[in-house]
Order: sequence, then C-alpha cells, then structure tokens
Amino acid sequence: MNLINQHEHVIALGFMSGTSLDGLDAAIIETDGISVRDFGPTLSAKYEAGFRQKLKAAVEVAAATDSPCTDQALIDEFTDLHVQLAQKLSEKCQGEGSKWRSFGLVGMHGHTVVHRPNIGLTQQIGNGEKLAQALSVPVIADLRQNDIQMGGQGAPLAPAYHAALYGTEERPICIVNIGGISNVTWIGSADEELIAFDTGPGNGLIDAWMEMKTGAPIDMNGETASRGKINDRILDRLTRHSYYSAQYPKSLDRSDLSFDEIKSLDVEDGAATLVAYTVQTILSGISICPAIPRKIFVTGGGRHNPEIMNKLRAGAPCDVAPVDDSGWDGDMVEAQAFGFLAVRSAKGMPITFPGTTGAPEPLSGGKLFLPNAKRFT
Repeated sequence: MNLINQHEHVIALGFMSGTSLDGLDAAIIETDGISVRDFGPTLSAKYEAGFRQKLKAAVEVAAATDSPCTDQALIDEFTDLHVQLAQKLSEKCQGEGSKWRSFGLVGMHGHTVVHRPNIGLTQQIGNGEKLAQALSVPVIADLRQNDIQMGGQGAPLAPAYHAALYGTEERPICIVNIGGISNVTWIGSADEELIAFDTGPGNGLIDAWMEMKTGAPIDMNGETASRGKINDRILDRLTRHSYYSAQYPKSLDRSDLSFDEIKSLDVEDGAATLVAYTVQTILSGISICPAIPRKIFVTGGGRHNPEIMNKLRAGAPCDVAPVDDSGWDGDMVEAQAFGFLAVRSAKGMPITFPGTTGAPEPLSGGKLFLPNAKRFT
C-alpha cells in the first residue's frame, strides 16, 4: 500500500470489538509498524442494551446462514459508535501541548459476525469509508480479507504486535489472549518464529451462560464459578471436539462453541465447568507449541477472572502473569494492535504469516479508505 514512508512513526488510533458483545475499545499509539515508540490515551464504551441485542441477533443470523450481515442500519449505527468514541478520545487528548491531539491513521477491526475460513468467508462489520469521512483521517479496515482470499485462516491478527511488545530475553514465550475466544501466540527465539491459533473458548461462553441463567452479562470476579463443582464427564465430552486435535494454524467462529452440553447443570456448576473448559483448551494449545515457553503472559478480559487465572497457574508448565506486569495495558492490547497493524498495512508490510494463519507467505492486508472534503453529518 505504501501510504506512509517506511521509516516514519505515526500516531495511530486502533479500534477493537472482535467477538465480544461487551463494547468497543479505542487506543492511540505511536509506531513505525516495527516497534512502539509510545503509548497514548485509551477509552472504552460499553454497548447499550438495545444495540447489544441487535448485534447479538445479527451474529446469530449470520452464523446460522453462513452469510454476511446486510443490515446497513446496524452497520452504520456501529460505525457511529466509533465516531463518537474517537471524538471523546480526542477531547481527552486536548491537554496543552499533547502530541496525541490528532492522529494520522485509524485501524478499524470491526465486529466479527461470521468467520468461516473453510468457505472463504469472514465479515467484520463497520463502514471504513464512513469512518474516514467523519474523522477526516485515513482508515484501514477489512484487515482479514486478503489473508482469507489467499487461503489463510484470517486469524489471529495480533501476533505481529505481540512480537513487537516483547524482546528476545525471555523467549520462547506465549501470549494468551482471553477474549470471547481464546488464542495463543508462541514467540520463539528468532523473530520469524511466530505461531498463533485459536485455542477454544474464552469469556464468550461464560458470559452467555451467565446472561441466560441470571441476566448478568459476566461472572464478576469468577464468584459464581468459585461456588460450583466441575462436571468432569461433561468437560471430557467438550474437550473431545475434533477442533482440539487439529493441527494449527486454525481459527474458530464464536458460533462454533456451545454450552448445550451443560444446560442440565445449575448456574454455579455450569460456570465452573466452562472455566475448566476454557483453561484446559488453552493449556492443551500451549502443549502443542514447538517448545515449552519460559513464561505465559495473559491479556484480554479473562485475566480479570481469578478462577481462570488460578487454574491456568495451577496447570501451566511455567510462570503465568498478566501482561500488565510487563507494563502493558491488558485491556487495550488488542485495540493497540489494530493501530499498529494499520501502520504496517499502510506501509505494505506483512500482517499475517504462515505460522499464524496458514497464509502461503507473509501477507499484507487491509483496505484503505481516504477522506475527502465532504463530511458525514
């Protein structure tokens, strides 16, 4: 794409929604697409209940029909949330002399409504063109499409950013992201030793279980799971799914995962069993990486769940720590990653690799949307 000089550092804004139905994250970084010079302000916005239900319904329809979402009103409303969050973040940056007051590039992940790489389909809704016009800033969106079209899984995308955050001193290491789905990035001693794949459930099933059983959107601090008992028989059936024995690279759609097996359990035992399911599949994924990591760093919302973290520590072959212990903001790593990837995309640099998505070669990706004089109102 080569929108930016290869050696230039850029103030970039990244947005992340992913598969979670919680809300939207925004983070600003300064980067040349190789390393991060500085971290800027961040901001999150929770989805209102009405929008959350509309988004959930769209995901369910797209997954059931293996077809993209065509609800333009929903896509525009989702895009407007990006505009509003960017404006609030810009206001937050208005301190005198702040270098973060204006950003030169935006990376928009969008919300994944369907992900079926086996049929060449993935869709992350969001209108990159509308966002570019509203913010008067170039936007990079649709970052998964090129990889999918070239035969890759299109996911995970954050490994290049994970590798940029960590030096070579402690390698090999694993970065585990526990979002709606969990994924692992294994980083070897050489920069090109990068492996990544989805391991299984993250918070998604637990959140959906809690909402169905109690109306609460999450199991706060893992308290419900802590009172429950793991059903080993059901856990064994869940972890026997063919996905877990498949070779990486591989990726999941949120709809690939279900808690149908545990519907007979009470809320506490169901939550406990789902926590065990999440942890066991993460550890199983780590066990098939090329070497035992020297340390496991955890990012994403799952690191706030003590039940998940305690069980990870109990079963892991090495120390486990939240990425916050390294000085990173574990709630914003994914949003920062899409600012970072936008810069790489604008420079024509690869964002996916054979070891992370099964791409035939290192590939760049993303679609560029340039603003013009006309602004959306």
